[in-house]
Amino acid sequence: MGITAVGVQLLFGLLAVAALAASVWAWPLLSGRTWRSVLGRVGVLAGNQILTLVALGLVANAYFGFYGSWGDLLGTEGDAAPPIVAGDGRTAASGRPGQGVTEVGQVALPPGTAGRLEQVVISGGESGISSPGYVYLPHEYFEKKYAGRRFPVILALTGYPGDARNLITRLNLPAMAAKSVAGKRMPPTIMVLMRPTVVPPRDTECVDVPGGPQVETYFTRDLRAAVAASYRTGLDARSWGVFGGSTGGYCALKMSMRHPEAFSAAVSLSGYFRAAVDVTTGDLFGGSARLREENDLMWRLRNLPVPPVSVLVTSSERGESGYADTRAFLALAREPMRTASLILPSGGHNFNTWNREIPQALPWLGERLHAPAASGEHSAQAGGRAVRQGRK
Repeated sequence: MGITAVGVQLLFGLLAVAALAASVWAWPLLSGRTWRSVLGRVGVLAGNQILTLVALGLVANAYFGFYGSWGDLLGTEGDAAPPIVAGDGRTAASGRPGQGVTEVGQVALPPGTAGRLEQVVISGGESGISSPGYVYLPHEYFEKKYAGRRFPVILALTGYPGDARNLITRLNLPAMAAKSVAGKRMPPTIMVLMRPTVVPPRDTECVDVPGGPQVETYFTRDLRAAVAASYRTGLDARSWGVFGGSTGGYCALKMSMRHPEAFSAAVSLSGYFRAAVDVTTGDLFGGSARLREENDLMWRLRNLPVPPVSVLVTSSERGESGYADTRAFLALAREPMRTASLILPSGGHNFNTWNREIPQALPWLGERLHAPAASGEHSAQAGGRAVRQGRK
């Protein structure tokens, strides 16, 4: 069974309770002063604590979505992607060799949510990175009156280590997008749902690591090119936005600020403003102080030209440790960068808080994106996708 299965949580919970009961029964038998009795008592106490911590850890992991599988936890999840083929078995359209979107299945949407949700692997030719995710296509994508239209795109990212499924099951992003479109609060928009951990188990903070994984290149160049080659969208930054929570929020802000040619707008839910550096990240900057500074968003606002992007940041006056930094970021920002904030009176760093913010944050982002205009630049791509669209 998977690490998030209810059965696994119940099994270890029952084992912890059974071990406690057995300890109470056996304790008198271990009350002697011999070394065997002492070791027995130590073993009983250690066993109880381990089982209790494992049971609590499994429940917490299932709730917060830290790891999606045992391989994810142990760092043994295979990185190899299947062959690059489109959903109909043909070679995916691509601007570069080794790059494309592979559809590996379809996922049921919540009842009442219109559209289609595809499970995919997105491979990058420049970065050499392949990573799984989901693509949500609004129902308008398949309507005859939209047949010649191209759509804006939102890249949505989880926190670290995250599980892209949480964007569907815990944050309900496809359902919220469909509801917002139906209510005329945002235009029909494609969503690419992923986690920033594309080289698990390492937390790269969406950095192009010197001599290591080129994650920023993957998200800002490879992914956009692959999606534009496989769906009716474009590459103009005005039609691309990025959305994320926690680590995903930092990535969203950073990638829009460092690459306004890729993303014109960003939403950061409880995001931070400088790259974390700890045992999960390793050395992200190759010892370069300059590279570290360039990935510090406060430093960028103080020392570099401000990019012409729109950003929304969220936090809480009580319950969020990053509230002061959020206020400082907003104070430093200036034209041509356009900022907005959503500050709750109280709320923690969790899904419950973000679910209170998303009904406003997601339409805010969607409203700032422009549908790509038809152009000769993408006519060949449209022809390459004709078979794929025809089967849907």
